[in-house]
Amino acid sequence: MPEPGDEYIRYLKETGCESNVISHCLTVREVAVRIADLILAAGMIPVDRDLVAAGAVLHDIGRSETHGMDHADAGGRICKEKKFSPAICKIVERHIGAGLNGSERVGFGLADEDRLPETIEEKIVAHADNLVKGSRISTREELNASIRKFPQVVQLRFTTLADELERLAGGRELP
Repeated sequence: MPEPGDEYIRYLKETGCESNVISHCLTVREVAVRIADLILAAGMIPVDRDLVAAGAVLHDIGRSETHGMDHADAGGRICKEKKFSPAICKIVERHIGAGLNGSERVGFGLADEDRLPETIEEKIVAHADNLVKGSRISTREELNASIRKFPQVVQLRFTTLADELERLAGGRELP
């Protein structure tokens, strides 16, 4: 039985994503759809489960061109060229960490544009990506340990995002 978002896998292959990137994207989709299902079950807000799945599958399509911090920008461009919906393009562009503001992006040599996740679907994919290292799913404790290297304001953004999604999932721990 096909999984939601399966129709987008071919684009990862067509653009030249390596097998480990594709495997990572599929694991992120698994986690993101689980988070979406928990939030839907809690009934607090609507979530477009299919959009979450599509965005999760495509979130690292830009790694077909670069593995640097600019992969989200490259991915957004690729998605726009393929005429994917603006919602998918924004998920891809805003998935890094818990988002980057303009000045943080400038520090990485990127354009001074805020790329913070805004919609629930953008937030779910960003957080799911934070929980997946390669194809391994991390715990919240492991995520908290991994972000200690970042400035406190960035750590707070990560934890605020995780806390918001857990609250919307009815207090359930996220995968």
